[in-house]
Amino acid sequence: MMGWIRVCARADLLPGEFQLAYDGDTAIAVFNIDGELFAIEDVCTHDGGELAGGPVEGYLVECLRHGAKFDLRTGEAVCPPAYTPTVCFPVRIEDDAVWTRDDRD
Repeated sequence: MMGWIRVCARADLLPGEFQLAYDGDTAIAVFNIDGELFAIEDVCTHDGGELAGGPVEGYLVECLRHGAKFDLRTGEAVCPPAYTPTVCFPVRIEDDAVWTRDDRD
């Protein structure tokens, strides 16, 4: 699994929860939405705030700072003040653990 980052044990990421992982300085938030896992860079593209811990409705996470919302499936910014998407990352389950990776390189 070279290049993949272990996020947590599968049992530690229940529906409605999130976990953070780091690839160097990049914070990656992995969300469990009704059993589906989504990973995005944990940064609001409006002003750099964290997205993890913000309210989640359906597939949207809201930045606590200024209310920008992002689609966890695509990273798309769906309302102002953010207009630029955040980065999405692949997620996989292996050996009963959740894994992600930074595919931007």
